[in-house]
Amino acid sequence: MNATAPKSFEIGAQAIGVLTRESPAVGGREITEGYLTQPAMMVQLDPWGELLSLKGTLNLEGITLKRGELNSGIVGEGYIDRRHPHTYLHELVLSSAKRFGTGATSGVSISVGKGFSPFGTDDPMARPFEKYPVNHHLAQILERAVAIGALRAGPWILEAGAFNGDEPTGPGGTPNRDRYWDSWSGRVTFIPWRQAELQTSYARVKSPENPDGGGADQRKQSASVRLEDPQHTGYALFEWARTGDYIGSARSFTFTSLLAETSASYDRLSGAFRVERTERPDEPRLVDVFRTQIPSTDLSIAGRSRWTIVTARVAVSLPNAGAVSAEPFAEVARAHVGETLYPSGFDPRQFYGSDRIWSFSIGLKVAVGMSHMRMGRYGVAIAGERDAKMGGMNMGEM
Repeated sequence: MNATAPKSFEIGAQAIGVLTRESPAVGGREITEGYLTQPAMMVQLDPWGELLSLKGTLNLEGITLKRGELNSGIVGEGYIDRRHPHTYLHELVLSSAKRFGTGATSGVSISVGKGFSPFGTDDPMARPFEKYPVNHHLAQILERAVAIGALRAGPWILEAGAFNGDEPTGPGGTPNRDRYWDSWSGRVTFIPWRQAELQTSYARVKSPENPDGGGADQRKQSASVRLEDPQHTGYALFEWARTGDYIGSARSFTFTSLLAETSASYDRLSGAFRVERTERPDEPRLVDVFRTQIPSTDLSIAGRSRWTIVTARVAVSLPNAGAVSAEPFAEVARAHVGETLYPSGFDPRQFYGSDRIWSFSIGLKVAVGMSHMRMGRYGVAIAGERDAKMGGMNMGEM
């Protein structure tokens, strides 16, 4: 790809076939399952440069991942210990930007559509690992109707956005029109040099788990440091996130996460390593033990647990076949879980059969067309090079 002549229209697609075995998964039982996960189509259109640009992502997990994907510790949108499928329209955002100043690095932009609010870090789908971190709903706010203004002045980027607070209730879900702009967030990013980013952000989210309102509100905080080498062969992320549940002005529960991940590649071989320590709510489960009720019947939880997970990954990029690239990989994770709320209605040892869980995954990622871009920033808030590939996700040149 020629970095000096970006194309006005780019399109790409990807999918991952993966086989996962968890031991134990529930009640002392091991479970092995296979999935077609993260099937997505990406498009980027900017015929007039940054004056008007469109960024979109279509996600088909609602077809391929209805039961959810085994992912110990994760919780959100009615799934627990399984990652939920994302909405079909994952992202569709129209942006307009105006640059000014020496080198045209400074500027202003406005973005509207469905996508990510200006909060936290990149979508895990565009990061090195196939398995999502447990902190996915603590560290990002995604799939909302958003209106975002951004200002960049040299190394500083300021963003502010309004969005609907309600989370999607299913793959075909759309933002509740009665909830547009009832929540807000802001993010400040400092770029001391080209391959380094420091960000801190804050959000107030109204009743995210009850689409009609009336549920607990959330106040969210995030801070992170992201580093990448100029050749995009090495990457590191250090992240802290905290979410507090509020009933009026009274805080009921707080959930905190610490995460560090890194990846590096040499020739066609790449490796990645992640350490995460995240607290989560343990909500009452339905007959399907991997599901919880939406919306919750009340503002209580059965318990609260802390997950410490160490994950390692190795992958090999095969020689490209035209515009098609393929990357076989293996991931292994070891999780430790313990209660943090006493007395608790949730005993991890009793439920899982152990407080230590192993997860093994092997799979193949196939991509065609443009490489998956970083997700979560728009307009002048895109901090890195426009066509830079995400560290650990190098799927070959177009």
